[in-house]
Amino acid sequence: MKYETKILTTKYQKPDAYGALSMPVYYTAAFEFPSAKAMSDAFCGRSMAPSYSRIANPTTSYLEERVRQVTGAVSVTALNTGMAAIAYALTAVSGVGLNIVASKHLFGNSVSLIRDTLGSLGVESRFADFTDVAEVERLIDDNTCALFFEVITNPQLFVADIRTLANIAHQTGVPLIADTTVVPFSAFRASELGVDIEVISSTKYISGGGTGLGGLIIDYGKFDWTQSPSPSLNARIKKVGKKLAFTARIKTELITNLGALMTPQVAYMETLGLDTLDIRYRRQAGTTLWLAQQCQQLPEIRSVNYTGLEDNAFYELSKTQFDNLPGAVFTIDLDSKEACFNFIDQLQIVRRATNLFDRKSLAIHPASTIFGLFSDKQREEMGVSENTVRISVGLEDGEDLLADIKQALSV
Repeated sequence: MKYETKILTTKYQKPDAYGALSMPVYYTAAFEFPSAKAMSDAFCGRSMAPSYSRIANPTTSYLEERVRQVTGAVSVTALNTGMAAIAYALTAVSGVGLNIVASKHLFGNSVSLIRDTLGSLGVESRFADFTDVAEVERLIDDNTCALFFEVITNPQLFVADIRTLANIAHQTGVPLIADTTVVPFSAFRASELGVDIEVISSTKYISGGGTGLGGLIIDYGKFDWTQSPSPSLNARIKKVGKKLAFTARIKTELITNLGALMTPQVAYMETLGLDTLDIRYRRQAGTTLWLAQQCQQLPEIRSVNYTGLEDNAFYELSKTQFDNLPGAVFTIDLDSKEACFNFIDQLQIVRRATNLFDRKSLAIHPASTIFGLFSDKQREEMGVSENTVRISVGLEDGEDLLADIKQALSV
């Protein structure tokens, strides 16, 4: 079955007593068991029955199963935020004395997570330009526990060669972990290009309207974890095998001990979001391409950055990996920071807000907000300019959005 059919036909774990067409919200902390043995089996992982909603909840499990079915993954874990998904995935593979080779063109909090939070726990960070595969390769050694990058960086919109990175990673026995938030799995098959672990902020396209915070970890079960230098993963191989050690650590240790499982209320809303994900994405990305093309004709704009534009440096690679619709976000560069602020202040339809891929279009000045606590030198090294405005395109009419951009530039 194609994506649209499969996402709408995933069965519930158990038949609903009333035949509900939408998965009910199991708004409960605990579950009653028929016997002491059944309770013991649930808590010790000998059965799939939920034991406590901090560990598993039927509504959340249904969201995970729907994503697993359409991606072909061996497991999916739904968490409270996209940052939680990144933190869990990197924590699962790392340890004292190990290092993560990461893109230097990451979202600001991803950088500080790796550099500061994991760094304080004894994990070394090694940042590289992931569009330069030779630089990445030079940083890998026997203690490298992961390569981590964004498939399209935010807000620089750089594109790495995923297949080449996967070849390098796998030749050296390192898992490739990718943040694929910018292009959803309905339109992009990360596993086919060699990604081992996919992390996603489901707050974005899947939520579809900024209705709740969420994150997903997708494990494709293809990496041989006997190659990992992580003692925690190696300890699980005897129990679950060399393909499932990562999932086992996530599901049986980190979920239980760190407590960030997605709530059933958010899981329900994101389950609804999955129903219309592909059609919304194609509408938004199509409008983004058209709008970026139109903005190239406006004299007030110094440059337009979108990898779907034919004159973009990443156009050919982007088209190979993401087809003709590489995400629903583009950036424009104006003459100065002051010009950016004035433009944003004059917008009437596009909202002044953070987040990406809401139903509503959003504008933000990345250098002074999501990268506002970094120094000028750090922002320069990360390719974040103070002349850049990021525009996330929603479901409004493209002509209306263009008119709003024009009037904001003319004031």
